[in-house]
Amino acid sequence: MPIKFPSDLPAYDVLTREGVMVMAEDQAARQDIRPLRIGLLNLMPKKIQTENQFARLIGATPLQIELSLIRMTEHQTKNTAAEHMEAFYRPFSEVRDEKFDGLIITGAPIEHLPFEEVTYWQELQEIFDWTQSHVHSTFGVCWGGMAMAYHFHGLQKHLLPHKAFGCFRHQNLQPSSQYLRGFSDDCVIPVSRWTEMRQDEIDAIPELSSLLGSEEVGPCLVEDPGHRALYIFNHFEYDSDTLKQEYDRDVAQGVAINVPCNYYPNDNPAMTPQNRWRSHAHLLYGNWINQIYQTTSYEISAIGQ
Repeated sequence: MPIKFPSDLPAYDVLTREGVMVMAEDQAARQDIRPLRIGLLNLMPKKIQTENQFARLIGATPLQIELSLIRMTEHQTKNTAAEHMEAFYRPFSEVRDEKFDGLIITGAPIEHLPFEEVTYWQELQEIFDWTQSHVHSTFGVCWGGMAMAYHFHGLQKHLLPHKAFGCFRHQNLQPSSQYLRGFSDDCVIPVSRWTEMRQDEIDAIPELSSLLGSEEVGPCLVEDPGHRALYIFNHFEYDSDTLKQEYDRDVAQGVAINVPCNYYPNDNPAMTPQNRWRSHAHLLYGNWINQIYQTTSYEISAIGQ
């Protein structure tokens, strides 16, 4: 939540430059409050696990959040009970006339496919364009973020020679960003992907700004102000044991996979993994929610206008 004090107080300019959330008294006096409408377009096979992960992060602020679960219209999931999908999810075709303060588009385990070969790519492109008139701020996660960057800017994803898998240190590239309030100079983030976006290709697009990046696994968090969007290519939302579940699954199936880097104590899979990203995960998603709260319209019908 922002701190409120007179705009002519010296601390106002100082804290603003440092990225601290401040609000002038006259702005606070005009502010109305209503629940924020946040949509979750869930493309992951384990729907319930993904719901829990994102709900935990966006529900940790003092603000009221109204969470709507959304699925692709025609695509049918094979990993979540039909009763759950029927009870809690609505297809995009049913929400296309509604407006949202925020939308999270998750990753999907299809990164080996060219975007155009994804069965629901045409509808997903429609959703990306729909966000520009019906969503105040969109957060694309992992494959979802790569897909948005490709749709809006033509950025290509590139196959890696081996899976980027583990917990990697990332540098804070924009300490004054409103999305990185409270962040350390660097932080640890879980990574699990076979593809990458390249920093030089991102830098070639002036409209994009890199906020977090790693020397080992490349760019992580990118801001796209022109499309009111953030793209994150790694997994702050992961639970403590999510990488373990992925590793154990691949080992059980005989898939060649390295032990996730910097995850288990002494890199020993027999030991309990340590969570070293939880606090920064809450910071990032809390900052995103608070930034939406500061900038969205009180009249939800005015979103996108």
